Amino acid sequence: MDTPGWISRSVSRLRPPSQDTAPTKAGAALREVDSPKALQHSAKPVKDLEGGITSSQMLRSMRERLDGTLRHTEEALSPRVLRRTLNELQAIVDSQLSEIEAGKRAKGVAGWYARATAEERRDCWLLMSEQFAPDPAKLKQARDQYEAALGTSEEGAAEVKLRKAFYSPRTRLLQRFAVFPEGMRFLVDLRAELLPELKSDKRLLALDAELEALFSTWFDVAFLELRRISWDSPASLIEKLIKYEAVHDIRSWADLKNRLDSDRRCYGFFHPRLPDEPLIFVEVALLDELAGAVTPLLDESGAVADLNKATHAIFYSISNTQTGLKGVSFGDSLIKRVVDTLRADFPRLKTFATLSPIPGLRGWLVKNAARMLEQLSDKERRELGRVVGFEPPGPEHLLSAADKPQNLDAKSPVRRMLMRCAAQYLSKELVDDKPIDPVARFHLGNGARVERINWAGDLSNKGIKQSFGLMVNYLYDLKRINKHRQQLANGQIPASGDVTDLHF
Repeated sequence: MDTPGWISRSVSRLRPPSQDTAPTKAGAALREVDSPKALQHSAKPVKDLEGGITSSQMLRSMRERLDGTLRHTEEALSPRVLRRTLNELQAIVDSQLSEIEAGKRAKGVAGWYARATAEERRDCWLLMSEQFAPDPAKLKQARDQYEAALGTSEEGAAEVKLRKAFYSPRTRLLQRFAVFPEGMRFLVDLRAELLPELKSDKRLLALDAELEALFSTWFDVAFLELRRISWDSPASLIEKLIKYEAVHDIRSWADLKNRLDSDRRCYGFFHPRLPDEPLIFVEVALLDELAGAVTPLLDESGAVADLNKATHAIFYSISNTQTGLKGVSFGDSLIKRVVDTLRADFPRLKTFATLSPIPGLRGWLVKNAARMLEQLSDKERRELGRVVGFEPPGPEHLLSAADKPQNLDAKSPVRRMLMRCAAQYLSKELVDDKPIDPVARFHLGNGARVERINWAGDLSNKGIKQSFGLMVNYLYDLKRINKHRQQLANGQIPASGDVTDLHF
């Protein structure tokens, strides 16, 4: 049978029978076995109080379900449909098929998947995860031979054999889904759906790990194209900026036009298989000074900066767009490529820095305010107590007074305290030898340093909720990036003198 005929026959068997189709014996039997009334086909997975899978749901493994006859109420696909789906997946990895023919079969299954319910998709994930693992016997044999060959002339050959044993049919399956034109989009979206389920169902971890490993290769920066996004770009592409902006919401088309004006630049990484979808994009303002607040940058009525006087490139927003590519890192490469592009276009640019949010500051201070208050001298504690109206001041008094930063003048002890706490949080606090703040972790890991903490940098509701309105500049000193990375590797966060002067 030719491939189109195989796809039509196979996928039609995966679809539930149409209501207006004349019932055949097979169709009647399928409706009887798979009917919602008989087996509660639409039942949602049973969760315990912590959101995990209950013991009753774990009673039957995928192997037991494949060997079974009837479906349990919490199971989406009946054993018969489950076996049929497995056969369709196995047919995709048939070694006798060409990549093109296998891709056509994969496209047919992807079409069924698009119409499947969330519970049916979960069953498909479980089949991919559990039924396409490496052969354990071959893996054990290869591992034993490798261990025996260590230190001998056969070590290299044994390693090659071990690598081949680790190569799973699951890898081949996913590779063939990537063959048809929309296959990469299909796999990225599949993982985006899969990720939230990993915590509650560890059986899916193998599939997720396989996808992440493949994406790390397929989306390597060597295969990505850096493109400028401007007001002259296609409208469909510009709309993606509105959709994916994750740092400062784009409020209107006028707001977006301001961000794409002549004194601004926006760049994104694109993949050949997702040509109209930026994987990540960065927004840059070209100025003559280090920016300390985001409001002027987002002011639609503000004057356009003179590019002939621009000496600073300020990265004020970086947004990842694809949830399914979590764990695939290309943000650091994006910044480096953009820096190189800007230096070539604007030789006067000397300073490359960010104006960044501090998303974890409030949550950290709520937990550590008491510890920070203990760092104050008796005199500082009394001054703070007089301002907040309670001596000695407690954590609740500090947090309450800090909730309206716009009312605190330059000499306020509360303002001084918040700045010192921010310096502690950004340049001293480590977890597992890494900066505790996620944005700091990203930029410092790329070789930047904590340059300046800015009071009233973002007085929007979001800015106050996250960090009492504070923002921070991370400086990319191109001559010291490797030095800063080494400092961080040694457990010391690189920071300027202005920041370290704020330490307790």
